[in-house]
Formats: sequence, structure tokens, C-alpha cells
Amino acid sequence: MLREWKLKLLKLILSPQKFARCLGVKIGEGCRIHTTYWGSEPYLIEIGDHVHITRDVKFVTHDGGVWVFRQKQPDFDVFGKIKIGNNTFVGNETLILPGVTIGENCIIGTMAVVTKSVPDNSVVAGNPARYICSTQSYYEKIKDMNLGTKLLSSREREGRIQNLPENKQIKKKFLSTS
Repeated sequence: MLREWKLKLLKLILSPQKFARCLGVKIGEGCRIHTTYWGSEPYLIEIGDHVHITRDVKFVTHDGGVWVFRQKQPDFDVFGKIKIGNNTFVGNETLILPGVTIGENCIIGTMAVVTKSVPDNSVVAGNPARYICSTQSYYEKIKDMNLGTKLLSSREREGRIQNLPENKQIKKKFLSTS
């Protein structure tokens, strides 16, 4: 009980990155961490350099389904490490399951459920996550839409975005009805 209160207090006063390190998550340099959901074995999680873990990403490092076998074998437990390579982006509310390795230079789409390891230079998305394209293909597809706003002030950025030409906007195709 005391440990739970201590963790709740640390979660409130520490940055998400410092909180994760306090729990035992191994985090490289230059990372941006915006989640506090590290599962029950955070010491099994390793994050490389220049990785962005966005809001509400969840890590699961054990197989909870073994509950079914605990009447036969009360001490039954199965675990898997999670590793994320350098220069990778993990989108909001993604779920990463035990034993998954995400390679370097990867993009994981929002709300993906990552059930298998992801090779270097891959863009994946969906439930379960599936390969979409290479990061180079993704860059080629979107590079002409770059507005160059990242270093602008909030006011300058807003002005540029509000006057966004059609050819600089993300547009999605309609779902197929057949």
C-alpha cells in the first residue's frame, strides 16, 4: 500500500521520463516521453535514442492469459522484453505487447496494437499493426506538404495554418463500399 502511494506521488511530481526511469525503464538520449503506462514490469522495457513516445502509449510485458493455467500450476508466469530502436515515433494510445522489438527509424501509427516485431525503417498502423510502407516512401509522399512551421511562434504558426492551400493539406481517400 505504501509503495502504491509512493508511485502515485512520484507520477505527480516527476516528468514522465524521470518517472519511467525511476520505475526501471531504460531510456536513451534525446527522447520525448508523454506516457506513464509502463505495465507491471517496466524494467523489461528499453527505449533507444531520439524516440518520441506520445500520450497514453501502453506497454504490456507479460502474458495475462496464463491466469487460466494457474489452477494447475499456481506459479505460472510468462514475460517478454520490449525494445524500441533509435529515431522512432510511437503514436497516441498505441499498445505494445510482450516480446516486441520495434526497429530504428520507425513510425507507429496512432492506436496501433503492435503484436509482432517491426523491422527498421517501417511505418506500421492498425489493429493488429500491419506494414504500411517504408519511412523513406512515407517521407517522399508527404515532403511537399511541409509548411516549415515547427520553429515559428504560436501566432505565426496559426496564421500560416489558417491560410493553408489545398495542396498542402492532408486529405484521405473514401473507404471502399464494395
